[in-house]
Amino acid sequence: MSGAARELNLTDGAVSRGVRDLEAQLGVSLFVRRNRQIVPTASARILAEEVRSALEQLSLAVARAKGRSSQSAPLTISCEPTFLIRWLIPRLASLQDELGPDREIRLISAGGAPPFLRDGIDLAIRRADFPIGQEMAAAPFLDERVGPVCRRDMEQEDLLSGTLLHSATRPDAWAQWASLTGVALAPRRTLTFEHFYLSLQAAVAGTGTAMGPIALVADDLATGALTAPHGFVPDGSQYVLLALNANRQVLPFDAALGWLKQACAGLEDVAG
Repeated sequence: MSGAARELNLTDGAVSRGVRDLEAQLGVSLFVRRNRQIVPTASARILAEEVRSALEQLSLAVARAKGRSSQSAPLTISCEPTFLIRWLIPRLASLQDELGPDREIRLISAGGAPPFLRDGIDLAIRRADFPIGQEMAAAPFLDERVGPVCRRDMEQEDLLSGTLLHSATRPDAWAQWASLTGVALAPRRTLTFEHFYLSLQAAVAGTGTAMGPIALVADDLATGALTAPHGFVPDGSQYVLLALNANRQVLPFDAALGWLKQACAGLEDVAG
């Protein structure tokens, strides 16, 4: 209910009332409450599947009417903020060449499950850390690797007992890395930033050591602005390219996916 309310920009109460009204109109129960959980009934699952199919067909019809298969049509790409700032934008000219120099690209900074229909999104780039619905086509292009990063002149210090930089958007990043590597953390101090890119910028400034996803720090490693003395380890997650199944065939999905895979290929060398 809360997720639906956020996506619809409504209150939880308004969504609950809407569900009750719909149940009254249909004459069937759509949800039952069990141990503080709301569970869909068999009727709700059937209705959801049929509505999803209808919305996919509607989306496809709208896309065709708007001529999204045309190279001249604007392409809206939604991308996670830090990935957008630190990786995609520096490579945007190359993506533009791949999709066609005359194709208008519109970028949206956002995370989580993309609201394709609500925001007019064509393609979405996400770290797959949320449930991906059956209505979405999802293709992985990068296995996530993470490791501590710091400014090169701090490399000789005991980095893991100094100042550790955290991000509110990935609050468990340090704990997860420590669990994966078996390394003990005993920081003198921690600093938490609202977004991942802020913690990485603080690392570039020499404020402390940040947890660096390989794609997000690759350019700083290449220029020497940052170093990764402990290397990188896979954390089990992936970055994926997403689109609505109904729209995949009228969008440059495969071209964008091929470009993403090729552009990320060099990251394996950085990860070591």
